[in-house]
Amino acid sequence: MLFNSYIFIFAFLPVVLLVYWGVRGRHRLEPALVWLTLASLFFYGWWNPAYLWIILGSMVGNYLLGKYLTRTQSKLILGLGVAANLGVLGYYKYANFLVDNIDLLFSTHLTLHTIILPLAISFFTFQQIAYLVDTYQRKTEEYQFLHYSLFVVFFPQLIAGPIVHHKETIPQFLKPLPLSSFSSHMSVGLTLFFIGLFKKVVIADTLAVTATPIFSMADAGVALSAQDAWLGALAYTFQLYFDFSGYSDMATGLARMFGIVLPMNFFSPYKAVNIIDFWRRWHITLSRFLRDYLYIPLGGNRGGTLRRYRNLYLTMLLGGIWHGAGWNFLIWGSLHGVYLMINHGYHFLCRKLGFQGSGRLHAALGWLVTFIAVVLAWVYFRAETLHGAHSMLAAMFGMGGAVENTLANYHANPIILAFLISILAPSSFQLLVDYHPVLEDLESRSRLRWRPTFTWALAISLMGAYAVMDMAKVSEFLYFQF
Repeated sequence: MLFNSYIFIFAFLPVVLLVYWGVRGRHRLEPALVWLTLASLFFYGWWNPAYLWIILGSMVGNYLLGKYLTRTQSKLILGLGVAANLGVLGYYKYANFLVDNIDLLFSTHLTLHTIILPLAISFFTFQQIAYLVDTYQRKTEEYQFLHYSLFVVFFPQLIAGPIVHHKETIPQFLKPLPLSSFSSHMSVGLTLFFIGLFKKVVIADTLAVTATPIFSMADAGVALSAQDAWLGALAYTFQLYFDFSGYSDMATGLARMFGIVLPMNFFSPYKAVNIIDFWRRWHITLSRFLRDYLYIPLGGNRGGTLRRYRNLYLTMLLGGIWHGAGWNFLIWGSLHGVYLMINHGYHFLCRKLGFQGSGRLHAALGWLVTFIAVVLAWVYFRAETLHGAHSMLAAMFGMGGAVENTLANYHANPIILAFLISILAPSSFQLLVDYHPVLEDLESRSRLRWRPTFTWALAISLMGAYAVMDMAKVSEFLYFQF
């Protein structure tokens, strides 16, 4: 079931909200949480009921491991628990890729049936690995199974994040939620949801009309002109931006409708002035997980500069593999690992030379270099084949072989508009900064601030209505495949 579908917006969501607030408003906490947990499992099972056993088994197994680790601080049990989680994830996500490459390298003919990736397995696996590690390190409390289950399956953030910590949501599930707060939570939640829906349906899906055929042609071996290649790369750059930004807004808004404030997962990443800044803004909770549970355990910045760079590179390489089983994702992660090494090396050199690196010109140059680097890396992220990615990049640098534009009917206007919005407009969370839209404390210099007024209600309603009417062709969010 998709957030941008009629059955979700007009059936599932109203029913779940009505029952939840009706029960919770009568101070019946546990029945309300049971209802929300069952509704979340129904939401997950709508895609393929056969895969419910995977998330249920994962949930029960990790809860029991956590209870054991609460009583006995066993590194062996922790290691087995993490290995089991990664083993299940690895089988579903990487088994076919591994067998295909073994066949290619050794000319074997190994057979393996096609394995369909269960929805959200990467996200709920990472959340539970973090829970096990935190339990081992005595950073958790002993939760009831119901509360732990809701932490895992809470539907607004289940499918594509944010990757939440237990300490961020479970205490919120248990705190008092008076019925008098219903209107404030709903107004903020609906505002975020409709802004996100507009981003996804109206902006991202419009850009896909340009990006998809160009990348398909590159994958098929069709020679592209430089203009076509840049048009496709930039269209996908902003398609992914508004697709993921839209999902993040919708997830945050949906959680808020139930009185839950989620951590921020997306914060205007194309405004970043360096690649370090980019990863503080793009998929923020994944960056946090990779830092806390991979980069730091690898040694972090301890042990000297070379080891720090090695750890940075390995972290981003594994982050690339997390996104998908394919050489394109490995190269994309590798590129960002190199980008981060260069960025940290540049800062180190500036400190040694006493160069402050401040001023508008320096920031503008930093932004330009960062943006171009991100666009080039997205080519590998989007292309279905290595050949397609290489063809796109060759064409972008004038080596594609095509002279005339093959896609003259496509226009750059939607791309220009998307660029201006991503660079100049305040983020959705900054727009609602006065109403605590996310767990983090935000600042906004923009004079444009949301208020619960008739004017704002009318504007957001029109935006939502336009998006709903534009949902004739339902499309999945791009991060669903990860």
